[in-house]
Amino acid sequence: MSQLKEKYLTKIKPALQEKFKYSNPMIIPALKKVIISMGLAQASTDKNSMQEALKELAMLTGQKPVLTKSRKSIAGFKLRKGTPIGAKVTLRGKRMYDFIDRFCHISSPRIRDFRGFETKCDGRGSYSLGLEDQQIFPEINLDQVKRSQGMNITFVTTSQNDEECFELLKQLGLPFKQRN
Repeated sequence: MSQLKEKYLTKIKPALQEKFKYSNPMIIPALKKVIISMGLAQASTDKNSMQEALKELAMLTGQKPVLTKSRKSIAGFKLRKGTPIGAKVTLRGKRMYDFIDRFCHISSPRIRDFRGFETKCDGRGSYSLGLEDQQIFPEINLDQVKRSQGMNITFVTTSQNDEECFELLKQLGLPFKQRN
């Protein structure tokens, strides 16, 4: 069992139970999945950039990414239906907890001028954040990176509102900005 999951079961879950006064232990918020996605707009012109991005995403998550394809044609963007435009990975279980642990304690402090992530959730119990550069992850070899690539990370929880989601992620170690 991962250290973070053990921490969730022994410390975080009882703390959330006490703070929000849940009558049923099954409604205590938990993390369901983490989705990491990259938009690869220039992939239609440069096939090597798509392969490099897929390789980097596989290195930092430990599992094979899935290509996302366009749903319809848009002439203004020179985009055809079915063209690969991105990649995503959905993490669950042990890999999810290991990724969050590495992200919170190793990668986040490496972000330049980092003061914490925004405290606004989506209103339905999930939290998304965007990164401008994949080079903050220690798994990626900086000598092999040809261009900077951003990504989106979404934390999907079972919480019903922003306050529960924020508290769960804060307890898991995600560094947020100080609330006023």
